[in-house]
Amino acid sequence: MSEQTVALRVRPEALARPVRGFWEDAFLRLIRNKAAVLGGIIVITLIFVAIFADYIAPYSYSEQSLVDNNAVPAWMLKVFPTIRGYARINNKYLLGADYVGRDLLSRIIYGTRISLTVAFIGPLISLLIGTIYGSISGYFGGRIDNIMMRLVDVLYAFPGLLFIILLMAFFRSTLTRLTPGTFAYYVGQLDAKMGGMLFIFIGIGLTAWENMARLTRGQVLSIKEKEFIEAARAIGAGHLRIMFRHILPNVIGPLIVAETLAIPSYISLEAFLSFIGLGVNPPTPSWGLMISEGAGVIRTYPNQAIFPALALAITMFAFNFLGDGLRDAFDPRLRGT
Repeated sequence: MSEQTVALRVRPEALARPVRGFWEDAFLRLIRNKAAVLGGIIVITLIFVAIFADYIAPYSYSEQSLVDNNAVPAWMLKVFPTIRGYARINNKYLLGADYVGRDLLSRIIYGTRISLTVAFIGPLISLLIGTIYGSISGYFGGRIDNIMMRLVDVLYAFPGLLFIILLMAFFRSTLTRLTPGTFAYYVGQLDAKMGGMLFIFIGIGLTAWENMARLTRGQVLSIKEKEFIEAARAIGAGHLRIMFRHILPNVIGPLIVAETLAIPSYISLEAFLSFIGLGVNPPTPSWGLMISEGAGVIRTYPNQAIFPALALAITMFAFNFLGDGLRDAFDPRLRGT
């Protein structure tokens, strides 16, 4: 039997195999990435903890017991033997209590809400503003593109972190001491009801979209001259229809992956702002605020800084692993591997 005859006999079987689509292929590559799966499991667990924090946490995040301030459980003496002799032992608090007797475990659990809120709202704001801005710039091109991108360059010239710090300092110092009944007064009250999160979202929204705008512009420039876009123009499709029906669906995947990779930077930004006192309003628990409070007593009670720092590190690692996995899964060069 010749090799050609064998090839002819095998070919129908090969053609009968189902061809995997892009999304199925990407999902299979994602679940084969053990680090990404681990990161996804941790993220799902954190979401569950944030949603059901009221039922999971042993105590309220603001509940104080001054007689139990700086208390530690007995097992912690084995982990931190240096605190033996002066630490107050109280097994009621699994991870210990802070300087005013608040349960550290409960505050870490409630702090998950702050970090995950920033992790999802921050990229959403950046994606919304940056995608719209970059799409308009890349699609129309010419003078419009030149003017819009020069504005982005000007914003890039100013340090983003410094701008957010100045912005937060301005908001906190002016919008909380205004005459009742004014618009600025109600904005300050809304921020207070949100635990200080409103101004953080505003700061992120004003500074985090430049990278997304540049990425979107590049994606739109690479696809707007494709044949199917020319065909849509030929049949009389308008600008909005071309943008929303043909261009955005083809560029949104890489943009979402890029924002997933940027989530740890939003979490660290919120933690840093809370660490320096420009983040959430006490007693709203934030891991950055808890680390700041624990840093002052890290030699005597290291648990007050180490455990919220571990929660922050694990969360950032989880999003990093998941983002890397999504990037590899949606890489067209890896399709079929």
